[in-house]
Amino acid sequence: MSVSPAEIGALIRRRRSVFPKFYLQDKPIDRQIIEQLLENAIWAPTHKRTEPWRFQVFHSPESIQQLGDYMSEFYRLNTPSEAFSEEKMIKSGENPRRAGAVIALVLHRELIESIPEFEEVAALAMAVQNMWLSCTALGLGCYWSTPRAALEAGTFLELAPNERCLGLFYLAWHEMPEVEGKRGPLADKVRWR
Repeated sequence: MSVSPAEIGALIRRRRSVFPKFYLQDKPIDRQIIEQLLENAIWAPTHKRTEPWRFQVFHSPESIQQLGDYMSEFYRLNTPSEAFSEEKMIKSGENPRRAGAVIALVLHRELIESIPEFEEVAALAMAVQNMWLSCTALGLGCYWSTPRAALEAGTFLELAPNERCLGLFYLAWHEMPEVEGKRGPLADKVRWR
């Protein structure tokens, strides 16, 4: 199957962040769809084929509830009283519960001296972009969230010493209206030599 450059460009330009307030909670995501997203993710470029990505999928109602509980409790325990907001605490737990699935994005780093960490982080980001574009093609809403609770979730996620969480990828069927994308002119960002 051949995809034209115009079709690829259109897909890239349609990609948006879709937040939990637009998620349809009564329309589950089939496991096979999530597996396809992850299969597409692992085809991202990776220097020396290290494949530094690991994914933890919260898909069952029980696991999503556990993630929501963790997020709320982390906020409660780690927010100074002068900055604490009951509303934010509730929202931090409700966002995962609104999603059809949440994927913890884990950087698994083998210490190979010739590969700087930024290359491994970039590889994981490209894997996420593959998932994001796949979601866009399927009509799924998604976004990559990096709250402190996720970035410090090593114990909750039972990560190995050479792993760290780089955020949560929320996804769900949604009802967000199509929003026009905005980018500044290419000429402002390119210097031809």
